[in-house]
Amino acid sequence: MHTGEKPHSCQTCGKRFSFHSSLFRHMTVHTGEKPYCETCGKRFSQQRDLKVHKRTHTGEKPHSCGTCGKTFSQRSALLRHIETHTGEKPHSCETCGKRFSQQRDLKVHKRTHTGEKPHSCETCGKSFSRRSHLLVHVRIHTGEKPHSCETCGKRFSQQRDLRDHKRTHTGEKPHSCETCGKSFCQRGHLLVHKRIHTG
Repeated sequence: MHTGEKPHSCQTCGKRFSFHSSLFRHMTVHTGEKPYCETCGKRFSQQRDLKVHKRTHTGEKPHSCGTCGKTFSQRSALLRHIETHTGEKPHSCETCGKRFSQQRDLKVHKRTHTGEKPHSCETCGKSFSRRSHLLVHVRIHTGEKPHSCETCGKRFSQQRDLRDHKRTHTGEKPHSCETCGKSFCQRGHLLVHKRIHTG
């Protein structure tokens, strides 16, 4: 690393590398070999990308915020999150004036004005403004349920569904009616209840 020496060379194209592991990863460019996920079959050009992907199945989140403790599966996501603690929001929407700490968040926000939905499902064609929403949607077709309840083992396709389910064990009811004070474990149940008062 310090000397800049690159003793490992590719026999196909001659490109040189400092580490044998780097050469090994590079060779897949020529062989076309792509490591794949044993759970869902998805293929990746690099082993490290597969490693990060596997966390979508295991729920592992090894990167944690030193300020609030929130955890993330990817280091890049943690770094983006850390900016929320500074309070700085240099990027503003020209249409509504809403401000954002990151350019990419502003880019996604703008789609609420344009109606753009660039991420579409290959199975049914449904489109989404956010890639994360598409990834969650795809589980409808695959049947994948990566989030499991530690108490009863029941599995869910979405993290928020698991969160709501856990309240059936804890008895927590964080959503309360401003009119009568009745509380509910899910926000959806509260919204239905409110119709009693609104008619």
